Amino acid sequence: MVQRKGSTRVSEDAEELVRVPLQAILLADSFAQKFRPITLERPKVLLPLVNVPMIDYTLAWLESAGIEEVFVFCCAHSKQVINYLENSHWVSLPHFEVTTIESHNSVSAGDALRLIYERHVIHGDFVLITGDTVSNMSLTQALQEHKDRRKKDNNAVMTMVIKRSKPSPITHQSRLGTDELFMAIDPHTKQLLYYEDKADHLKGTLSLEKMLLADNPSISLHNDKQDCYIDICSPEVLSIFTDNFDYQHLRRHFIKGLLVDDIMGYKIFTHEIHSNYAARIDNFRSYDTISKDIIQRWTYPLVPDVQFLGNCAAKLERQGMYRALDIGQSRSAQIGPFSIIGNGTNIGDNTKISNSVIGERCTIGSNVSIEGSYIWDNVTIEDGCVLKHAIVCNDVIMKSGAVLEPGVILSFKVVIGQEFVVPAYSKVSLLQQPTKQDSDEELEYADHNSGVEEIPSITSTVDKLNGVLTCKLPETEAWSTSEVGSGGVGYIWSICEGGHEEEWRHSVAPTPADKLTEVMQATDDDLELTTQGSNVLLPSGELVPDSNSNISEDDDNEDSRDDSVYFEKEVEATFLRAVHENVKEDHVILEVNSLRLSYNMTSADCAGALFYSVMKLALETPCNSNSELLKNVASVITRWQKLIKSYLQSMDEEIEVILKFEEMCLESAKEFSALFAQILHILYEKDILQEDAILKWASEKEGAEESDRVFVKQSEKFIQWLNEASEEED
Repeated sequence: MVQRKGSTRVSEDAEELVRVPLQAILLADSFAQKFRPITLERPKVLLPLVNVPMIDYTLAWLESAGIEEVFVFCCAHSKQVINYLENSHWVSLPHFEVTTIESHNSVSAGDALRLIYERHVIHGDFVLITGDTVSNMSLTQALQEHKDRRKKDNNAVMTMVIKRSKPSPITHQSRLGTDELFMAIDPHTKQLLYYEDKADHLKGTLSLEKMLLADNPSISLHNDKQDCYIDICSPEVLSIFTDNFDYQHLRRHFIKGLLVDDIMGYKIFTHEIHSNYAARIDNFRSYDTISKDIIQRWTYPLVPDVQFLGNCAAKLERQGMYRALDIGQSRSAQIGPFSIIGNGTNIGDNTKISNSVIGERCTIGSNVSIEGSYIWDNVTIEDGCVLKHAIVCNDVIMKSGAVLEPGVILSFKVVIGQEFVVPAYSKVSLLQQPTKQDSDEELEYADHNSGVEEIPSITSTVDKLNGVLTCKLPETEAWSTSEVGSGGVGYIWSICEGGHEEEWRHSVAPTPADKLTEVMQATDDDLELTTQGSNVLLPSGELVPDSNSNISEDDDNEDSRDDSVYFEKEVEATFLRAVHENVKEDHVILEVNSLRLSYNMTSADCAGALFYSVMKLALETPCNSNSELLKNVASVITRWQKLIKSYLQSMDEEIEVILKFEEMCLESAKEFSALFAQILHILYEKDILQEDAILKWASEKEGAEESDRVFVKQSEKFIQWLNEASEEED
């Protein structure tokens, strides 16, 4: 068992006389280009995630998990990473040593691990992780499982952390924007037997080797697992990379290479987490999703109002709103739910901000609308600007009346001209878009010289890159500002490789309603064939439910609870966005339907989650008495009547609404408990609940315990009136 830092871990092996500290390798380079053009100027691990550099979340978790020595491998913009760490609190912590290893020649994770092997710094089992990973899991059990397996089998070289995460049957993507992942796992030993994220989703078929089926009595086949990119490795992993110079990518080459290697017999195992959090920021959509998870406190204690190294704690207020103490906010400005405002930021009159993260020292003018966006530090947004689901990097200036349509990325120091509308999914940078890109999408770049040119006359403190990428120089030294409006400065990058057709898949913007409709129609015939979860594939080729898996029924129930809670949170966020953006009911229904399919929920689940969101909105609308609260309920129910009714197709859904209301009164919204009967009457009058559903709910409670009949008793007069009215009709 691993003890906390500062204690001594004594090996159970008598032969091991020297204590080995628990080590980790942190790759501070993703060796990918998904965050361009931002990462041309700053390393991904230093990009702010809810106003804290990504690498701080990773280091905070490693430190809390008992890691004593971390080797941070730096390649792209290595000087920036090294300077940041040297001036951080991480280097001064007792019993937690952070050492940087710099390379200017490595172009892949394989190169990085080969170089670390040559340094002879790893002396035992180690954790391999990238600096864009957020987690709060305990390592104790996973480490112990890894060590126990190693004692029995030296070929057990890696334990991979996984988590349940259902992909959408429509888009075949997880909520993190990653492709649907297929894994084959031995249900008894948890050995990984197959790993594929590019299978033919539409046909629903996988190509498994016959020998794989012959050698394994049963295989649990999953398409509902998320790779957390946290690996516990034995030292042999480094030597395997050294012996195989064609291994570049951790998953595509190393994992798959070991799975098909019959000669050496190396084995990879999995460790599944349930109630803990672990996720990697792989693209802009996962950046958005993980930011929301942090704000909604799934990552506790790594949350905005808890002080940890690297962050500046903000005060948590109602509806998930966080504000730093030192901000200037006009009285008429409105800060909506799930928003964060950083230190030194000033907000003008009648400005509305919701579901957004605002950095430090920003100046936001009057009549500005910011929804679902990420504004970094020192940004100036003049009067009348509109931003929806965008990322705005440091030192950007948006002149008055400028508009950012969904999915826009503004890189550092860009200036958007007055009243200029930046088209959806555009990326704007002071650097010209390279005209020649490397053929391998995984290869990134290091520091020093670059063929990427900055706009003439623009001064920048950006680190230069090396010559992996090149581009054409401007034909003339004078640069036209027409690309981003009058007075604007920046290049709009052209979209290639599928264009707008694919941009929405990995964007911070929600899936557009028209795109969702289009994809739903295209895959409608295939949905009946789509299966979620896991099955066991027998050597005969027969696919049967996984009854042999040693995942307990309690674990399954815990997964279901996790799904239900996540689903309700997503529905609530969707509903609040509709409230603050005045989104049409039809578009909300499309989004909720997508969530329903993604989480494999029923219409009753949707009805209950929407009703909960509507009632919570009524509760959080200011009121001073029960009578005012009743007026709020009636008003909100009337406004969103059509939305709720769209999921009340039968009596079962209506009863689910009543049960959800009972649950709220007992747990999360006790303010409603004294008003249960009156609100039940309102729901009846507004045609949300029919007479038969209310009477059936009451009759089903007849044999229940007194504690379960509290609200039936409270509603006795109303129920009696309904019964009498029903008899009169008969």
